[in-house]
Amino acid sequence: MSNDIYAVEESYSHIAGAYADQFFDELRHKPLDGALLDMVAREWGGAGPVLDVGCGPGQIARALRDRGVSVTGLDLAAEMITVARHRSPDITFRVGSMLELEDGDATWAGLVAFYAIVHFSRAELERACREFFRVLRPGGLAVLSFHLGQGALHRDELFGKKVDLDFVLFERATVEAALVGAGLRIEAYVERAPYLAVEHPTQRGYILARKPE
Repeated sequence: MSNDIYAVEESYSHIAGAYADQFFDELRHKPLDGALLDMVAREWGGAGPVLDVGCGPGQIARALRDRGVSVTGLDLAAEMITVARHRSPDITFRVGSMLELEDGDATWAGLVAFYAIVHFSRAELERACREFFRVLRPGGLAVLSFHLGQGALHRDELFGKKVDLDFVLFERATVEAALVGAGLRIEAYVERAPYLAVEHPTQRGYILARKPE
């Protein structure tokens, strides 16, 4: 299953403000996510620039910057980027698609994609992973998080506003195969139960994958 790119952009631009109000401070309630960012920030802090793809209102980019990382955020939805710039004016944000990154080869020391693949078909996931490989420097680390499972959950309303979104659940093997197929090497996998008080009740997967030297 795949989402129409224009429907995704329009949906997130429509809910950008409400989405930011809901999720910008989410890491306060997600200790494992924060611990993973602590870990990778120790590497990225001295390695060079990091790209946060599907950055939304910039909460992950903000967390990385607060940990000493030089980070740029990218999102498909122009209004979401406007919100991100307003909330974190000291961070560079830009509009773009992770399926066709404007960056040159070997630009980034690291890449983070927290729930950024949730609207992709398998073919789009594979295409995004090839882009991740291309723009990472040799030795660069990518960190992905995603909803575990099969199928998709459709939403035509969020925060009281009309949207047209399918949230795709992926099995671990599917995401790992896409990363490995793109040339990346899997370094670690973490799985956790949902924090039921603050998020949708799906299992969460986190993969760390590195571009070989």
